[in-house]
Amino acid sequence: MTVNQRGITPATDKLPDGCQLSSATTSHLETDTVNYGGWKSFFSMAQRYYCILSGSYMKIPYYMPFKPLGHINPSGDLITGMELYEFLAAQQHDIDLVSRLRSRWLYRRPWKLLNVALERKRIVKRFKSQKPDIWLSYHSYYKAPDLLGPYCSKKLGIPYTIFQGIYSTKRKRNPVTYPGFLMNRQALLKADLVFTNKRNDELNLKRLLPQDRVQYIAPGLKPEQFVFDLVSRKALREKWATAGRRVVMTTAMFRPGVKTIGVKKVIDSCAELMASGYKILLVVIGDGINRSVLEQEGNKKLGNNILFVGKVPRAELYRYYSGADVFAFPGIQESLGMVYLEAQSSGLPAVAFHNWGAKEAIVHETTGFLSDASEPDQFVRDIARLLDNRQLRIDMREAAKNHIRQHHDSKRNFQEVNKSLERLRLAHTGAVTE
Repeated sequence: MTVNQRGITPATDKLPDGCQLSSATTSHLETDTVNYGGWKSFFSMAQRYYCILSGSYMKIPYYMPFKPLGHINPSGDLITGMELYEFLAAQQHDIDLVSRLRSRWLYRRPWKLLNVALERKRIVKRFKSQKPDIWLSYHSYYKAPDLLGPYCSKKLGIPYTIFQGIYSTKRKRNPVTYPGFLMNRQALLKADLVFTNKRNDELNLKRLLPQDRVQYIAPGLKPEQFVFDLVSRKALREKWATAGRRVVMTTAMFRPGVKTIGVKKVIDSCAELMASGYKILLVVIGDGINRSVLEQEGNKKLGNNILFVGKVPRAELYRYYSGADVFAFPGIQESLGMVYLEAQSSGLPAVAFHNWGAKEAIVHETTGFLSDASEPDQFVRDIARLLDNRQLRIDMREAAKNHIRQHHDSKRNFQEVNKSLERLRLAHTGAVTE
């Protein structure tokens, strides 16, 4: 097990398939220095020196209150946090994972708040001699409020920022979540700038903060990792023995609650369509404690027309998306749903409910279909529309690929984060100088 100079253990051999750190991230985690062997490393070193001399280099303490990098339970939020970290590191900033302290439901265990005090003291002491430029925390909300960033940034005299801050006033009406609501609200109020990748959160944040302290950044991924692959399509469809059946795909973690309900909705929709004469193979990607429940449900209603393929490494997902004709997942209470971005980037039209986060990714009647959760039959009809019309599927496939590359390329979108951080640092430096 490798422990780096920051006391962080990458433990990439224990990472789940859905959340693998890239080689660049692993290298950055394992050492505070760069191996400058070879031309590639030479140019990397030159680029960093250029950034330092040009004033665009920043030393950034980076903290993830909800889940640290390499956490065993993958999620879309964790992937976004990892890719933001990777992007800023690639800009030659010194981005420092300052703590692995998880604040999730920490206020329910007040005896553990001593750990917060000790972490604060450790971080401030560590940076006293080498003051960083700006603090960035990833994902603060009522379950996992940022308990380090506001304090440490104030003590260090640097700007404090949050990516994916969430403000939900309904949490103050529940005595169980009220302490977390207050802690998170305090962190948001202390922030110089809060980034959000959800339009609903943007509206809620602007109820609490001035407009110039909230910035929307469209959700994204790396489109080059999710492409349509004709070779994989042919190989998988042969392996699946589709035999003239149209392939509907869904993917989720099989957790109890809305994830399981969502998969069941897709199973029921396909069963209803098959009863009307449609030839369908439902391919289900994912795993979790409710797998046996879903398998029993699927086999009962679809027989040999459902295939559970289990967990698929994220690097291989594009192959599976390429093998399908339609992606369907209702996305009940999904804050975003990375799967909609992945599927569309791979050329797969998507069907979902518009009530929650899917509308951030799917363009209705252009890259897929969105319907209201109060009209569940429309979800079924939307799947049928795509199954019925090959040309529509082709048109939406191309539109989906283009849409993701134009609006949801994380590298392009994170550039806006980088620019805003640089502006904030320069403004703070100027204010201190004056």
